[in-house]
Amino acid sequence: MNKTYRATVLTGKGGPEVLEVKELAFPEPDPGEVRVRVRASGVGSTDIIMRRGSYAYAPKIPYTPGYEVVGNVEALGPGVQTLQRGQRVAALVVHGGYGEVMVRRAEEFVPVPDGLDDADVVALILNYATAFQMIEHVAKARSGQLALVTGANGGVGTALLELLRLRGVETIGAASPSEHDLVRSYGATPIPARGAPVDVSVHNIVPGGVDIAFDVVGGHGTNQCIRATKRGGLIVGYGFMGTMKNGKQSTGLVLLTLWSALVGTRLAGRRGAFYGITALYRKDPRPFREDLLKLFSLLERGQIKPKIAARLPLLEARRGNELLEAGGLQGKIVLLAPELLLWFSQSRK
Repeated sequence: MNKTYRATVLTGKGGPEVLEVKELAFPEPDPGEVRVRVRASGVGSTDIIMRRGSYAYAPKIPYTPGYEVVGNVEALGPGVQTLQRGQRVAALVVHGGYGEVMVRRAEEFVPVPDGLDDADVVALILNYATAFQMIEHVAKARSGQLALVTGANGGVGTALLELLRLRGVETIGAASPSEHDLVRSYGATPIPARGAPVDVSVHNIVPGGVDIAFDVVGGHGTNQCIRATKRGGLIVGYGFMGTMKNGKQSTGLVLLTLWSALVGTRLAGRRGAFYGITALYRKDPRPFREDLLKLFSLLERGQIKPKIAARLPLLEARRGNELLEAGGLQGKIVLLAPELLLWFSQSRK
């Protein structure tokens, strides 16, 4: 048995250069835990927030980032009876996914059906589960409604477009002009994310405004989403990538977002809500597990197909972070174990 394993470790606050591949002591599972050999993990905007700023659910530095993971159960701790060695599983782990192995409590893992692509499954864990829960549990979107999706070309954005279309909700997607064909491919109407205010572009299409706005931007963008929404409509805030300034999260922009969503919406005759997948998961993990199984079923039936922006080697998380911060991507960046990446490359020939 190897005494060490490799992982990408966050060594301090800063740019992608603070992510370093290191040898770590090989972990053994305690009672109720399992060790998983990582097959795939994802790179997302929350990883950037954790690396550059602060995040309530991040451990003390140094640690291994990586929010979502797919892997095979490699070892069972005493008392574990719900999982088996070799079983493929998925989990929302918040950190730890950028390594070759990880240990977590067995109850955190959801069995993955045979035949599903690892990269697709990774996209479901955070991006699609976020979109699904906002649609189902927060917005309670109904067929015939009209929704605005900001950041429509991103991992959660494309998931929202696809799942809203399944629900029968018409969508307007804000993205850069180079991504408008992607937005149209989901049956949505594209508008510019910059240049003209989003609310002006929305009202040019539907003068009365949308029923629901999904606001990933935050900051000054929240007020535009409020104005783009009809009276009595709902603004769902999440992510808040627009609160980043000079590579770090701005306290002033965060406070502006909170005020706009909690107070500004009411003053304007709208409703505001925040969504955070990790906060809800820590409060009660059962809805996440149930919703992830529903998403697996949709994937099995071919009703959804996650957009994968890039497949990279598992230990090249730094490169994945660089690509994400550079922008212009369509969909999810996925880190894959070497054998899976080789299989994918050969299957494309």
